[in-house]
Amino acid sequence: MNKQQLAAKIWESANQMRSKIEANEYKDYILGFIFYKYLSDQLVQFLTNQGMTPEDIKALDEDDAETREYVQSNLGYFIAYDNLFSTWIDPKSDFDESNVHDALSAFSRLIHTNHKKLFDGIFTTLETGLSKLGESPSKRTKAISDLLHLIKSIPMNSNQGYDVLGYIYEYLIEKFAANAGKKAGEFYTPHEVSLLMSHITAHELQHKENIEIYDPTSGSGSLLINIGQALAQYADKADNITYYAQELKANTYNLTRMNLIMRGIKATNIKTRNGDTLEDDWPYFDESDPKETYNALYVDAVVSNPPYSQSWDPTHKESDPRYSRFGLAPKTKADFAFLLHDLYHLKPDGIMTIVLPHGVLFRGGEEGKIRTQLIENNHIDTIIGLPANIFFGTGIPTVILVLKQKRQNTDVLIVDASKHFIKEGKNNKLQASDIKRITDAVINRQSCPKFSQLVEKSTIREHGYNLNIPRYVDSSAAAQSWDLYATMLGGIPDSEIANLQHYWQALPQLHSALFTPKSTSYSELTIAKDAVNTTITQHAQVVTFITAYNQAFNGFDAYLNTHLIQAWATVNRNQQEAELSRELFTRLVPIALIDKYQAYQYLNNQWQIISADLEMMQTEGFAATKLVDPNVVIKKKDGKEVEVQDGWKGHILPFDLVQSTHLNDELQDLGQQETRLAEIAAALEELFESLSEEEKEADTVKESKDGFANAEVNKAAKAYLKEQKDTKTKFAQDSIEAKLINVSALLDEEKTLKKAVKKAATALHLKTKTTIESLTDEQVNQLLKLKWIAPLCNELSTMPSSVITLLTTQVQALADKYAVTYSQVASDISTTEQQLATMMAELTGNEFDMQGLTELTRLLKGE
Repeated sequence: MNKQQLAAKIWESANQMRSKIEANEYKDYILGFIFYKYLSDQLVQFLTNQGMTPEDIKALDEDDAETREYVQSNLGYFIAYDNLFSTWIDPKSDFDESNVHDALSAFSRLIHTNHKKLFDGIFTTLETGLSKLGESPSKRTKAISDLLHLIKSIPMNSNQGYDVLGYIYEYLIEKFAANAGKKAGEFYTPHEVSLLMSHITAHELQHKENIEIYDPTSGSGSLLINIGQALAQYADKADNITYYAQELKANTYNLTRMNLIMRGIKATNIKTRNGDTLEDDWPYFDESDPKETYNALYVDAVVSNPPYSQSWDPTHKESDPRYSRFGLAPKTKADFAFLLHDLYHLKPDGIMTIVLPHGVLFRGGEEGKIRTQLIENNHIDTIIGLPANIFFGTGIPTVILVLKQKRQNTDVLIVDASKHFIKEGKNNKLQASDIKRITDAVINRQSCPKFSQLVEKSTIREHGYNLNIPRYVDSSAAAQSWDLYATMLGGIPDSEIANLQHYWQALPQLHSALFTPKSTSYSELTIAKDAVNTTITQHAQVVTFITAYNQAFNGFDAYLNTHLIQAWATVNRNQQEAELSRELFTRLVPIALIDKYQAYQYLNNQWQIISADLEMMQTEGFAATKLVDPNVVIKKKDGKEVEVQDGWKGHILPFDLVQSTHLNDELQDLGQQETRLAEIAAALEELFESLSEEEKEADTVKESKDGFANAEVNKAAKAYLKEQKDTKTKFAQDSIEAKLINVSALLDEEKTLKKAVKKAATALHLKTKTTIESLTDEQVNQLLKLKWIAPLCNELSTMPSSVITLLTTQVQALADKYAVTYSQVASDISTTEQQLATMMAELTGNEFDMQGLTELTRLLKGE
């Protein structure tokens, strides 16, 4: 299975296994064991590369001083054979809870001096929490063993191993965060927010050769790691990035270290510290004696998501160089304290991004003074308003502030992205297209209506240094309004037609084809309302627009084929998606009305599939495309959930795609049989519903009264057929006898057909397996085109028609809005009242009825 499927499987099982243990706690156990497996596998791989045989590795013992010291000097740690992860899960091993305690204790004891800071105490959270995994040693042993076997299939070596491991680690952290409530904020920044900050930062750093980045509230470390990955889209700088991470909470600090180490980052490039960022400044140059030789370290980028509006102690910090220039944040809100700490550690050409609550934009007092100085000193570069409910555990809206030490420009870019998200469960989530739209606006410093605005410093001064986003960007939807003149006298207001101005700019002649001036400020439809769709879709400019779009994408499928399928072995997955998006946007440059970010979303959606397949192909070879895997499902057996094989599935190529392409005749035959089964089921239901209530009480109907009793129906039908033959008469079509004979025939056909369908489905399934295994390279390439390229090209091809459909809907809505005037409605009401009064005059009744009718008639006539 690919990494997405493996991650989902591990999460599903882990979530069930944790039972009543809080997600926030259980994550520390499973992630801790994943990390231990990583270290064990790295050690075995290292020794194997040094020429050691499996027998040599079995002899690993800490008493072998020479081997132990050699391993320690290279890896920074040593694990004896008995303590290896692979030994624990060996079927021949008599695993026990004590094995873990002994191994973790030995690991701590055998850390190399040079790596003490990196590894010391990294398993403390895991070791102290094991007691919560069961009430007795035997229960804890089973719980631990289940965890070990759950994660044993995660690959942990080579670049592919790092990619898969990193993906699974991040996936699990996100899932645990989603289930951890308010505590999620302690260790997790939503992946999409992290990506947005990383892309903005990476673009600024792309030209630097050696890069230092710092997160003073590092959580799981994902913000730092994502910057490193975002930089990879420009060039491979993996060994040139130094990571500084500081975290207050010990268990979260351990997550940071584990995450950084498992991404294959060189130990010398990882600098971490467990401490209070605000109380004790860090990082500094010489860590060996910080109190004597403190010298602040300045980095290329700082990225952080600190705790929001928490209390802090500003006592005696007036002279702290971090705050002395701008002042102290109030003790009840440390937001600006974190911001000033980050800014202080930036190089002159550095960039920082920080997530904070909206209050930092407009609160007064000391915060207002700090904000004023930051603006006047030209440090605030960009403000990005995020959607509410985007963080786990809190629904408050937040902002990303981008600051720099030195800037050429003096304006501030304000982006309101609060309306750009999709709903996912209880939370809102940025899509890839939202991230791209925001990043492009920031990089290009674009002013876009209802989205972003470049604001001059003088304007901010006029607003009293209040940076509240709605003061500068109005992203609210236009309120629905009704024109009084048009409502009373008819016509369509030109001002409302002008709301569709972007269409008229692109298709100017279409405007006059649809609307004719009625008076100075009002127009009316030139054509009948039911002809709007035809007029628009057949208009010459619309046809030209669609033709131009199609021409822009001529050869796009061939381009994708050349760069993805033909060059599969050399595709740089880190950079390819960016190259594809540039090609996509270039083709869209001359095309109006098309939302290029929606097109990008289609591309990104498909890229997730393509990238996962490419990862497997580049790791396993082209032969991976012709492999099938056992389809493993979970079923209950003896009250327990067990994994069993249920047929096969394509390793890369889906069975349904192969069937529709290479086995279409068999697929069609099976489909016809399944269609006939559905027809039989419908016919039986119709016959059952035609029974009278009395007939439904017979033995031929189930006791549940929801269907026929097959055996009894067949028995009755057999008797009725004999009676028909003996008497040489035919039962009436709607008689119960005829119905049961019909039902019996249908049941017999259904039984035979079900067996045939099952046999045909099995045969098709097995033939699909052998077909995949015997595909030629050219056939594989054709199937990859259908899987990778065709869906994207199909979605892109629908974009012009979607634009025209939306225009048609909006024009028809305008026409409907003012189609009937108030006077016409009033006239219709009056006419209806008169007609009703006339009809009522013809009614008769007793004296009370007539008095009531008289009063109602008087009211209807308006008397």
